[in-house]
Amino acid sequence: MKPTRHTNLFNADCNVWMYQYRPQSAFYRAPGQPLTAEHIHKGVGILADSGVDTFLINPMEQVVYYPSKNVQTILDGYTRGDRSIFEYAISDDMTPEQIETYLAASTYLMDSYLDMTEAGFDWLKETVKACHTHGISPWLSVRMNDMHGGGNPDSYMNCELYKDPAMRLRGTTYNPTEPIQRGWQGFNYEKAEVRNHTQSMIEDAATNYDFEGLEIDWMRWPLCCEPGASQATIDTITAWHADIRALTRQLSKKTGKSWPVGVKYVGTLDQMRNIGLDVQAMAQQDIIDFISPTNSWQTSWDIPCDELRKMMGPEVAVFGVVEIAPNWLQGYLPHQKTGNASLGAELPVSFRLSPGCPPILRGNAAAKHALGVDGIEVYNFPPADAPSLWPWLDEAFHADYPALRGLDDLEFLRGKPKFYTLSTQTGYYQHVLFESVAPFPVTLGPEERRAARLPMIRESEDAGLEFIVQVVVQKKEKLPPVGVYLNGCWPNFDATPDEHLLFAVDTMTHHIPDNIGLNFTFPLDAIREGWNEFVVMNGTAKNFWADQSQDVVTIESLELAVR
Repeated sequence: MKPTRHTNLFNADCNVWMYQYRPQSAFYRAPGQPLTAEHIHKGVGILADSGVDTFLINPMEQVVYYPSKNVQTILDGYTRGDRSIFEYAISDDMTPEQIETYLAASTYLMDSYLDMTEAGFDWLKETVKACHTHGISPWLSVRMNDMHGGGNPDSYMNCELYKDPAMRLRGTTYNPTEPIQRGWQGFNYEKAEVRNHTQSMIEDAATNYDFEGLEIDWMRWPLCCEPGASQATIDTITAWHADIRALTRQLSKKTGKSWPVGVKYVGTLDQMRNIGLDVQAMAQQDIIDFISPTNSWQTSWDIPCDELRKMMGPEVAVFGVVEIAPNWLQGYLPHQKTGNASLGAELPVSFRLSPGCPPILRGNAAAKHALGVDGIEVYNFPPADAPSLWPWLDEAFHADYPALRGLDDLEFLRGKPKFYTLSTQTGYYQHVLFESVAPFPVTLGPEERRAARLPMIRESEDAGLEFIVQVVVQKKEKLPPVGVYLNGCWPNFDATPDEHLLFAVDTMTHHIPDNIGLNFTFPLDAIREGWNEFVVMNGTAKNFWADQSQDVVTIESLELAVR
């Protein structure tokens, strides 16, 4: 049955309480200070104050990160201070300083888990307890093929079963002529041993902690069976999901709680079926109550949630997922003098972080509401506050937790400043085959065009807002005329150059020096509720008898502001 009272969902990974955060973070604790119940209740309380009604907690990868007595844990075989288990990940191109930072951080993380275990403190139990105390529904989220340890089967993050090559996929990527990639050698769920291993972890967490729902995460990573799965294989995987559903129904009967079950996935339904996951069949057979379609790190803007609603049927909720980056277009921090050497950047440039910009959060949620989603799931929010992951940001930067309030309310979002864009074709972290296919970047010659569809919501005329379409292009000595038309209107070539991002992300205010924004103003009522059609055009006339190689323009991104 559709989980109707779960509309503002927040997803956190197994280390959510363990990262080193900036002091402004909702989850901050001083370096070296043990994690306590007070820290956890403070963080969950901030989520509740920010309108979150459902906290999805992922306490496992291939092994569990909580003190289980029944299944393999991350601490099995670990001795305090033992750096040797982390050395497998050291590469030849790492500097001595980078090696020391990595080994110190990894050892600190494991020792912190050991501290809690030895003190008898169960962080997962306390997290679930805090959710109940603050009126938030705790759901279990399980990554079915987490490959953070995929670089080496002997990684401490991998379970014993994974060390057996017979239990793993071949590692063939989207191009069979390319070399095998370890990151694609996930668990092969055609193997009964693999299904039993994962099911044992799900049962352990679900039966020993007071959860109320389950998300089966096939996004981290989209690996299940070998591509081209047979119908018999698909049926086996569907039946296995039905077994998990049977477990949750037993728990629901025992506890009196609804225990909804759903699937998060990246890619299309056909792609999922190709690797053994028939999500539509699961909906038709009453195995799942919700789906969460998404990209990976860059957020999705144009997944057809309206079509998915029809395909899933009225009893299955569709949640729109907001990821940590709006896309992979880089921004620039002009007040910083140097870049981050660890990221290989000479200039202070990098991608934007959605948690640090409320208009990005609101625009992405609005795009999904325009297609009729039942709720919003925010993913990967806390890591935005981790300076070890994004040290190019000022220490003052912090994820804006109060901005989570109202993301599940379409009418609340109307009249608020919002940012829209589309995902990009290339970037840092992508499941290339499974990401929604992006129209940009693209190089356009004379009279060439590129179309894009983007869902948006209408705004009231008295809201005092303007509507700006920014076409981000690579700079060149002489740009050809660039035009934009929206929903069939006549092309607009009246652009104003702008070096600024439409919305700053903290102190990231500008486009990188190689890019420039071209701002076009459109009437607010040009926005349709639902799908909007944009076309970007190189307005140079085509001359078949002349060399026009200089009359090209590279479009990096299409960005929109209601502000």
